[in-house]
Amino acid sequence: MSLDARVGDAGRGRGHAVVIGSGLAGLTAARALANSMDRVTVIERDHPAPGTARRRGVPQARHTHSLTTTAQQGLEQLFPGIAQDLTRAGAVRVRMPQDLLLLGPQGWLPRFDSGLSMLSAGRDLIDAVVRARLAADARVRFLSGHDVVGLHPDRHDTVTGVWVRPRDRQSDDGWGPRHLIPADFVVDASGRHSRAPHWLAELGYEPPRQSTARARSTYVSTLYAPPVGHVADWQALLLMASPDNPRQGILNPVEGGRWSLTLCSAADEPAPTDHAGLLRAARALRHPLLHDVIEAATPLGPLYTCHRTENRWRHYEKLRRWPDQFLVTGDALALLDPAHGQGMTQAIQGALVLDQVLAGHGTTVGLGYRLRRALAHQLAPAWQSSTRHLRTTGADPAAPTGLRARLARRYTARIAAAAATDPHAATQLVARLQAAGPLAGVPRPRPPLPAAPGPAAPPSRTHGPHARPRRTAPAAPAIGVATGSAALQATGSSAAWPAPAPAGERRRP
Repeated sequence: MSLDARVGDAGRGRGHAVVIGSGLAGLTAARALANSMDRVTVIERDHPAPGTARRRGVPQARHTHSLTTTAQQGLEQLFPGIAQDLTRAGAVRVRMPQDLLLLGPQGWLPRFDSGLSMLSAGRDLIDAVVRARLAADARVRFLSGHDVVGLHPDRHDTVTGVWVRPRDRQSDDGWGPRHLIPADFVVDASGRHSRAPHWLAELGYEPPRQSTARARSTYVSTLYAPPVGHVADWQALLLMASPDNPRQGILNPVEGGRWSLTLCSAADEPAPTDHAGLLRAARALRHPLLHDVIEAATPLGPLYTCHRTENRWRHYEKLRRWPDQFLVTGDALALLDPAHGQGMTQAIQGALVLDQVLAGHGTTVGLGYRLRRALAHQLAPAWQSSTRHLRTTGADPAAPTGLRARLARRYTARIAAAAATDPHAATQLVARLQAAGPLAGVPRPRPPLPAAPGPAAPPSRTHGPHARPRRTAPAAPAIGVATGSAALQATGSSAAWPAPAPAGERRRP
């Protein structure tokens, strides 16, 4: 049955569902539940920020975010037409690698139309657009300013509601008395600080086993206004890490004509604390291009640092005893190294799994084991890719070392070696960057894979040693980036970060 048909069939609902958390995992899970349930309540610990202002519950929102091709396709299934909403709000579509200068492990990738793209925007803007679409559904309501403190059990290992407490400024601890919200299905999408193991322990269940792999790297992000007169035949820049230089840098266009920059430092290397240190860190990347570009740009705010880059998977799927009508998804289930940009993709894919299983099962009863196994199966490729990367770069010696992992690393290395000279291998590398595995319709490299090193200069007519000289600098256009609506820019968050300095104070290239 098609998505639209199930959305229009309101008479086949199955009661009330509760979603804990209003991040992207919670919003997409609520949309999936709304296709099958009569009512869905999304419980938020904090009160929502106006418009696209930054929410307290998403501290990583300051770092560079983009929706991969897989994430875009998944969002379109859940919210038809949302890609247009995002681009109207200011998100920038970047074709990969046609609009992207990408330095792979063995050299610069050729630029061509591979059919893959990313949608680059601030995390606040993405969440705000998705939330607005979800709020338009009459079956969904948001309960803000409430903290979930426990699950309500029933007979035969079943969860039939959640205990919550509202915010109360008059009380000593800032919270009011707790009360019960009955539910026929509960989803925990509360993120990395999920208390699901504690809630389950209170009900007599065993805690899940955890798999962890430390990235031991640090991410530093900030925003820039492009230099006055900046002209480029590319929109984004990615300098990947390599075994010889594990540092990585990414420069993406975001709403408002700005640039979002994120640098990943080497393991245990101190992170820069100011813009001068950031320039020094950019100079230590595998190529000076990113440093040269931002050296003439204007900083638009302070640096934001993220030290928590571990991979963690709570193996709920391995528990023999589990309460029915309860599910854990998103970062509450598994955290992945931000270097791969898989967090939002996994959240959306998890919601699609929930939607498909609910649609095919016919009831919310008896789904616990099937859903947990389906989510684990969907998560496994991204987990393997992230931990395999740590072993390859030496960031975590405890990463998988079995025969399967070694063969996968060897094959990935062959793809990386060929990507600089073979468009088929380049497409496969970009697909793996986006989806941690082959995408449907992406051609595999033709054997034998060439291993010759790629070009040392970026494939650009505007940057690098072979750049075409310009007679005069244009007036000042950004790089073809949408500026977003005035309403979004007036809210003061990622859709309207600090405005660029006046032209007379802006740095020139």
